[in-house]
Amino acid sequence: MDDIANPPHQQQLLEQRITELEIKASFAEDLVDHLNEIVARQQQQIELLARQLQELKQQGGSGDGGVTVRSLRDELPPHY
Repeated sequence: MDDIANPPHQQQLLEQRITELEIKASFAEDLVDHLNEIVARQQQQIELLARQLQELKQQGGSGDGGVTVRSLRDELPPHY
């Protein structure tokens, strides 16, 4: 008799577990989409920063050797 009464209960439990898994999968998919958007924005920022760095290197290297590289450790802060 247990076998006859148990399958509907098991079926209901399985359906509940499937529903919970579908909900979790949906949240995971939304999270992946959100993270992909963040990665795409970060890539754009990296490319912009790389271009700006390249421009700064070109500006600094365009002189006739008149540009001197100084270490910030050698400079005193303005209040000294």
